[in-house]
Amino acid sequence: MPEEGEFYGKHGEPRKYDSSFKGPIQNRSCTDIVCCILFIIALLGYFAVGILAWSQGDPRKVIYPTDSRGQFCGQAGTPLEKKGMLFYFNIMKCASPMVLLEFQCPTTQMCVETCPDKFLTLVKAYTNTKDFDYYKTFCKEGVTNNMGIPEILKQGLCPSMLTPSKPFTRRCFPALGLKGGLITVGNNSHFDDGSGTMRDAKDLVDGVKNATVVMEARQVVMKIFEDYTKSWYWIVIGLVIAMLTSLLFIVLLRFLAGIMVWVMIVMVILVLGYGIFHCYMEYAALKGEAGANVTLQEIGFQTDFTVYLQIRQTWLAFMIILAIVEVIIILLLIFLRKRILIAIALIKEASRTIGHVMCSLFYPLFTFLLLAIVIAYWAVTAVFLSTSNQPIYKVFNETMCDHSRKTCEPANYSISIEKTQCPDSECLFAFYGGETAYHKYLIGLQFYNVFLFFWCANFVTALGQMTLAGAFASYYWAFNKPDDVPAFPVFSSLGRSLRYHTGTLAFGSLILSIVQIIRVLLEYLDHKLKGAHNKCTKFLLCCLKCCFWCLEKCVKFINRNAYIMTAIYGNNFCTSAKNAFFLLMRNMIRVAVLDKVTDFLLFLGKLLIVGLVGIFAFFFFSGRVKAFEDTAPHLHYYWVPILTVAVGSYLIAHGFFSVYAMCVDTLFLCFLEDLERNDGSAERPYLMPENLRKVLNKKNKTEPAE
Repeated sequence: MPEEGEFYGKHGEPRKYDSSFKGPIQNRSCTDIVCCILFIIALLGYFAVGILAWSQGDPRKVIYPTDSRGQFCGQAGTPLEKKGMLFYFNIMKCASPMVLLEFQCPTTQMCVETCPDKFLTLVKAYTNTKDFDYYKTFCKEGVTNNMGIPEILKQGLCPSMLTPSKPFTRRCFPALGLKGGLITVGNNSHFDDGSGTMRDAKDLVDGVKNATVVMEARQVVMKIFEDYTKSWYWIVIGLVIAMLTSLLFIVLLRFLAGIMVWVMIVMVILVLGYGIFHCYMEYAALKGEAGANVTLQEIGFQTDFTVYLQIRQTWLAFMIILAIVEVIIILLLIFLRKRILIAIALIKEASRTIGHVMCSLFYPLFTFLLLAIVIAYWAVTAVFLSTSNQPIYKVFNETMCDHSRKTCEPANYSISIEKTQCPDSECLFAFYGGETAYHKYLIGLQFYNVFLFFWCANFVTALGQMTLAGAFASYYWAFNKPDDVPAFPVFSSLGRSLRYHTGTLAFGSLILSIVQIIRVLLEYLDHKLKGAHNKCTKFLLCCLKCCFWCLEKCVKFINRNAYIMTAIYGNNFCTSAKNAFFLLMRNMIRVAVLDKVTDFLLFLGKLLIVGLVGIFAFFFFSGRVKAFEDTAPHLHYYWVPILTVAVGSYLIAHGFFSVYAMCVDTLFLCFLEDLERNDGSAERPYLMPENLRKVLNKKNKTEPAE
């Protein structure tokens, strides 16, 4: 037909019948060698950056707080080993705007064993030997009982006062609290600042950087940590249940794919329906309750998240969201009911394929291991790079001084010109930096570390996709299944991918990494310009981020299908991507509907597993079921283990179903090529399974009698 010829001319020629084609080609050559060499060089450079960072970096700068001399508090094997807390002489000086710019308080900081636990001024402590001995533990070395108070303060050896403090991230912050609507420190709303002036406790708030918020956040973090310590055992059991449920689901799909898909659809609808019903019952139960009609906007942010569950608007929002999801799923099922039959046939064949290639279910563990190594190497290198600077000391003072914020040397600062011209100044540790060539290019090394992380992570993912595609394609193109399937299809495909197509994997992952790094740079630029750019710039950045998000999705789709074609035919990346793209374009309707319907059904499977395990976790941890009241741990926030179990269940289900998704995508491309290569005659029979042929009304003709 003219239309068909014109259509194929635009989207390439269909595959021709080849009697010698028996599945993934064995005799193949290396592809994309240039990119393979480039990837190896990049990896060698990555190892060199890691070695350089490990030789220059010092993770102690992250682990331990640093005093005014640049020494690490609590570091083992040093004189400060037992002094693990950082104490600020005057915490109120940390309220200076310069702190936000330089991340350093303009006050002396020293390492101490414990934080002060009582109010005490230097004047008061000086009159009592016992108090003064206690006070000297928060002073610099060299303070004696014979020194006068003016001399001690002039040399900056001691703070003028001590306030009750509590450790937070190994730093001593005033023990602020709330009493009768007033901010208190040590149960007092006023304190002596050491000069005889009584000040309000609220004056300390800016110094500790909104300490009330920090205090509440700390309490939330501690409560969440306690909840994890009490419930970790049950969380692990919940994740094991999710894994067993996923395995059971896959086994049932192997034998009852059609029934399981429809059961899965009905179960998802019922689970969502129950969620809507439960939200309505909670919404109705709160009617008439005191304070239940308060809006979320009026209540604002609360650290006790159970407060939100006492508001009707919360349950109304949950009910509306679940209802919208329910309606969308039902409408999709109504409009796609015919295509679901073909999708079920594909899932049945995928189940049969995975049943004959069972080791493919465990391949995600290998991918996870490689990704864990990549992430660990990136994280360690990033820490060493960020801690490979040298300590920089600067001049800090309270009065005007020409040398303020200039670099200085603490060793001889007492006899320096800066000290002479600015008597009240101090040379304190400011930050870590450097002026060498290494430090100048440090930001470039960090960028290289991030880029290679994306490249390596995408390479590992691509390797898994090509390996599984080669194994599943071996099964599809086998004439006599499963007799003609290779003995170890996964290992054979992994060997072919690494031996011949490392360059192709590197090429595809490089393109994806470039798009991803551009997205990271756009997010970084948006963060840096937040509050400073106008509406036009904001709109432009939003458009760019949206475009590159779409581009990333397109590149992932093209790469995935290109790896399948490479696993089958052994072509380079560009040829495989072109052939896969034209093959999909020649079957656009099937791709747009059938493939996406299959993905949708697999997504429903993951949603069902998460929903079932999540509902079980909800009734267990919330204590709604009397049978579990004595068994379930008593928690501050029962949503913490529930959310952990739900997220973990989704990741576990995604790991198993990702094998299914790759199998379906591979079989789908093979199925499209099968339709082009063969016509069902005795010489060119279809290799697709019988149930798929029935759904498509395709038949293999019997051979003519001789």
